[in-house]
Amino acid sequence: MISSVHKTLVMELMSGMSGRFPVLTHLEYDATDPFAVTASFSHEGRLLAQWRLDRQMLAEGLLGPVGEGDVRLRPQSTGVWHELRLELFGDAHPDGGRHHAVILAWAPAVASFLEETYEMVELGSETVGVDDFLAEVIGNA
Repeated sequence: MISSVHKTLVMELMSGMSGRFPVLTHLEYDATDPFAVTASFSHEGRLLAQWRLDRQMLAEGLLGPVGEGDVRLRPQSTGVWHELRLELFGDAHPDGGRHHAVILAWAPAVASFLEETYEMVELGSETVGVDDFLAEVIGNA
């Protein structure tokens, strides 16, 4: 039985005055961690960042603004294109600001990826193996 979904997309990183430039993005979903989606962003063969996103939050971000902390998502339309705007906030700068990246994804591609994950683990039917987790933590102590 297949227990993971992987999709490679080209997203666009907003870059100040330069506009947008493409970043290769790998979205990964593993049924053993049913609440999370891992997004790995790379450019010219170099890993730029990797984020773990909440799967439900990702779905909600396609419909409206969501998130208050390090990850904020919202739909964005440019007429013909429907995009998902991901705002990712990282570590603090010495001047008190924070690293901040804005990435735009084609919304239908993200929705398609999520549909594949729902075929594996339906939304609302996710479970966490608390006993297995505790055994692992206690075993490693």
